[in-house]
Amino acid sequence: MTHTSTSLTGIALQKFKKNFWGVFSFVVVAVVGFFALFAYVLAPDNSENANQIQLSIHSKSPGFKVTCIELPSPQKKTQSALSKWFLGNKNPNTEIPVSSYEIEGNSISYTEYASDGLIGQKKQIDVSKITKNPKDLIVTKTFYLGTDKYGRDLLSRVLIGSRISFSIGFIAVLISLLIGITLGSIAGYFGGKIDAFIMWIINITWSIPTLLLVIAITLALGKGFWQVFIAVGLTMWVEVARVVRGQIISAKELQYVTAAKALGFNNYRIISKHILPNIMAPVIVICAANFAAAILIESGLSFLGIGAQPPMASWGAMIKDHYNYIILGKPYLALVPGLCIMVLVMAFMLIGNALRDALDVKN
Repeated sequence: MTHTSTSLTGIALQKFKKNFWGVFSFVVVAVVGFFALFAYVLAPDNSENANQIQLSIHSKSPGFKVTCIELPSPQKKTQSALSKWFLGNKNPNTEIPVSSYEIEGNSISYTEYASDGLIGQKKQIDVSKITKNPKDLIVTKTFYLGTDKYGRDLLSRVLIGSRISFSIGFIAVLISLLIGITLGSIAGYFGGKIDAFIMWIINITWSIPTLLLVIAITLALGKGFWQVFIAVGLTMWVEVARVVRGQIISAKELQYVTAAKALGFNNYRIISKHILPNIMAPVIVICAANFAAAILIESGLSFLGIGAQPPMASWGAMIKDHYNYIILGKPYLALVPGLCIMVLVMAFMLIGNALRDALDVKN
């Protein structure tokens, strides 16, 4: 005999599971989250920010292969395995792309790789202090998505760039929830002059264009990774506050709130333990939409040059660096990160639509 959940959460979950696009989008978000978490493990170039620059192999097509001589880094910075996982390898090998090479005893004579029909310089390097078998230093590298205009592996940059887009959504939504729920709860529950003052702040913030406000906050806090997160979060709390305020105004007149007041519970307990758990459905839907909006805003800021700063990998910055390649015969350099942004934003919007349908008590 099967047991069917009759709780509101269980019913909503069952309705969500029946929504194909909602489940599909959730899988897409989960896959992107997996790639973001294990980016440096999965990326072919696991150096910090995937910033192995090789100008001789710039702007190569997907599937490009080249022979390289890999030399151990002369710098030996102390780094734990966990640090390599989250921050990348701070001691990456030095890679030298070559068009041809010859091994003569303990030395390697090679011709540097040169594109556009040019002939590279011929050089020789003694590897006796590195290895007894020079062949161990010869590797063939494949760039599955090609290379960018600096010769960096595009696939690695895309994988590591997913971290910024994913984390900006979580942190911005978290900040907006903390501010929006707090101010919306105070305004809706107490009303009067407190409500009027908070609504005045909300209306002023609402009247300022989001991108302009983010730019102003970013310029005030300075350019950088965390500054963008804070700036985006500080501009997304308004809608949360308005929804929470409206829901609390309706809920505070209900019988269970009156009963809680009669039992002598304080205002904090009534709001946090009784009202908020019953009005979170529309807030959850807004969070999904805000997650998508945060990704778009961060991409726009990076495209304008005031978001994540080089050499940090960011999908918006990658489009900025390569948008002119669209008319130069290599559009994939800008289209690949653009498609990543589109897919992730669409996934969150579809999840928001599925949650709205699942949490709608009328259906």
